[in-house]
Order: sequence, then C-alpha cells, then structure tokens
Amino acid sequence: GGPSVSLPKAEARFKLGPARRNPVACIVLGMAGSGKTTLMQRINVHIHENQTPSYVINLDPAVGALPYGCNIDIRDTVNYKEVMKQYQLGPNGGIMTALNLFATKFDQVMDLVEKKADELQYCFIDTPGQIEVFTWSASGNIISEMTAYSFPTVVVYVIDTPRTTNPVTFMSNMLYACSIMYKLKLPFILVFNKTDVASADFAKEWMSDLDKFQEAVQQEQAYAGSLSASMALVLDEFYSQLRTVGVSAVTGDGIDELFGAIGDAADEYHRVYRW
Repeated sequence: GGPSVSLPKAEARFKLGPARRNPVACIVLGMAGSGKTTLMQRINVHIHENQTPSYVINLDPAVGALPYGCNIDIRDTVNYKEVMKQYQLGPNGGIMTALNLFATKFDQVMDLVEKKADELQYCFIDTPGQIEVFTWSASGNIISEMTAYSFPTVVVYVIDTPRTTNPVTFMSNMLYACSIMYKLKLPFILVFNKTDVASADFAKEWMSDLDKFQEAVQQEQAYAGSLSASMALVLDEFYSQLRTVGVSAVTGDGIDELFGAIGDAADEYHRVYRW
C-alpha cells in the first residue's frame, strides 16, 4: 500500500482548533462524470452574483482547463506530467503522487485561508475527478483533517442523477457515499446533479420510503437485486443522517437550496462534530 498517516486514537478529533463560525469549508467530491466541475462553476457564478466573499481551492492536478477562477490551484505548485515522468507512473499514480506532494505543503494553504478567515463566508475545495485519489489516500486524509481542525467543514457529494435511475446503480452509489461519510466523519450533503436531465424525486422517494425501493428492485434479476434489497435495510439509518438536494449545475436550479443545506451542515458540525 501507499504511505499512511496514523493519528493517535486518544486525541479528540477537532477539539484543538479555534471555534470559528466561518468560513464554512466545503469539500466537493464526486465520481468522474458526475458534473462536479460544472457544479463548481455554477457555485462560482452564485458567489460572484451575490458578492459572497469566498475562497476556492482546486486540488485536481490533471484538469486541462478550469471553467472558473480559483484562489489556490495545485497546478501552480505541482506539475502532474512531470511527476508522472519523474516517478514513472500512470495517470492515477501521477494524480495521487501530485496530491501527496501538495499535502505536505497544505499547512501553508491553511495559513493563507486563516489570514482571510474573518472576511470569508465559504471555502470550496474541489477534489480530483478520480474520487478514490482523495477519499482513500493519506493526502486526502491529511487535507480533510487539517481543514476540519481549523474551520467548520462539510462534505458535498455530487451524484450523476440520470445514471442512478437504476436501483442497483443507485444502491452502489449510496454505499460509496456511506463509506466516505464514515471515513471522513463529517456532516454530509448528497447533491443529485443534472436535474435538468432527470428529476431527483425518485431518489428522494427511495431514500424516504423503503417499500418503494423494494418495489423498484424486484425488477432486478437474481443476486444484485436481492443484495440491493437487503442493503437498503442497512442504509435506512444512514439516510436519516443525510441532507439531500437536487441541483442542475447547467441551469442553476436548486443552488439556493444547496447553500441552505451547507448552512445546516455547518450548524451540525458545531453541534455534533466539535468537542
């Protein structure tokens, strides 16, 4: 395995950081193709239109061109192609190594944000398109821990709604979201993106009404269907912890609701996650 960072178990997770109300740090995660970059572009438009003082950080070293401006860009510090060449790595190994290198300097990023903390309302952190690079690496762990140590921090998990209309695909996405929530241990918002293509009502119904999901999953054949049906029982508790928002990054529909959910999740951070 790669390098791992073990944190002493005895330490309470976030008790040492100063108890700040702002900025609210939003770690934006999503599978490749979920429309995460377009959502970040829409968020950027929203904060500029409303003149909301915010900070935007890009952690994807392999992105070609960003359709939004950011305050801190990993590409200014680490050249992903050079990393691949120097360490003889493939694309995913290159992204992970670039993020690991950047994570060693993340205290400097935190210093920059902390200097402006009093005048900022939000700090959005866009993560690599390969979601596992952030969620299952030492560097992702370091970055999320350091952010949650300093600021109220929430996870925004972006889902490709048209792709999850199949109950088995939906269940696998929920399981992935569940595993990330328990790994990062932070307030969690599920964002069903691309609602201009497919409404998220089916997903909200499946999450709130187990019988409706069981009905849908009965059409599925054999093992996958029965596994999804039994997993739904397990995930019932997980759903109760979640905020769910339907958003269209293209039209801007649901963005106000998203910001409302971020505010609620930040309150939960202060209530539940801070010691």
